[in-house]
Amino acid sequence: MKKTFSVIILIFLVIIVCLYMNYKDMLINKNSVRKFNKEYEFYNKEAVLGTDLTTIINKAINSNEKFNIEKDVNDLYIPNDSNSIKIYIIFSEKDNRYYPMESLIQNNFEDFTKYFGGAEFKCVNVKYHEKTGQIAEMIFSVIE
Repeated sequence: MKKTFSVIILIFLVIIVCLYMNYKDMLINKNSVRKFNKEYEFYNKEAVLGTDLTTIINKAINSNEKFNIEKDVNDLYIPNDSNSIKIYIIFSEKDNRYYPMESLIQNNFEDFTKYFGGAEFKCVNVKYHEKTGQIAEMIFSVIE
């Protein structure tokens, strides 16, 4: 009887420790996503300069590289359902075409900074991954 009771207590303790570890991992993951999103949401304001936009694009590219996000034949990142991030830019409210961040790098990032470094952009849309809650996409439009 005493031995059975000890085994039941031991099993109960193991279950509690496992639940605690899962809860702790969930909190760590949640804090990691919150920190990641905060870095990008900082730029979700009325106006950011083109130079700030280059910073966020560099962050997005570094993040995609860190998470080994695959690219398609056009050298554009392929979004996944958990940790990819895409930045799109609209250069004219009349044109309303979305240019992916990768096209700026392919077409000489320095030229973008030269011509649009002082221009003001506004974040017009932010999307989040449903699975993780991490930012998946941001769209910036030039303020004319």
